[in-house]
Amino acid sequence: MRKLKAIREGRDKMHALFRIGLILISWGTVFFLPKKSFFKYLPVTLFSTLIILTEYLIGTPRNWWKVKGGNKTIANNGLTFAFGPYFIGSLWVFRLTYGRFWLYTLLNLILDWLLAYPLNTFFEKINLYKLKKIKPIHLFLFSLAYSFVNYGFQLILDKNQPTEQEIHQKQKRS
Repeated sequence: MRKLKAIREGRDKMHALFRIGLILISWGTVFFLPKKSFFKYLPVTLFSTLIILTEYLIGTPRNWWKVKGGNKTIANNGLTFAFGPYFIGSLWVFRLTYGRFWLYTLLNLILDWLLAYPLNTFFEKINLYKLKKIKPIHLFLFSLAYSFVNYGFQLILDKNQPTEQEIHQKQKRS
């Protein structure tokens, strides 16, 4: 019994270190992101993170996946992925590809495939979670669909933002 408890505690510590590492590595890259890009794509990134958190809230009670450790572990995993690699990755994808839809789509196809297959397999292997009622193809298709929604959202934001020329003309009039 003590061995089992020690194994669980070791696994929990490993998962905690893993989650901390994901956050630190993800956010460590923000220093290389131009400040203007960070703030330009922050609204769409927050929007897409909200979608992912909503999916997490819907999927957990529907047993789309199983997480050992109860509600605290479920919340820790969800928040880590949503505000770590997903959040920062979204900023970078928009920074690198926005305005070139084909490149945006290609990069999302690659990243979504990596998440759904090799990364998902790795996460399941280290017992971070286990897919139950959904399969990797569903992860891939959900992620790809979200990317198109996000791109559309950014287009709407851009359409409703004044251009620099409009801002300059408005300042002249004041």
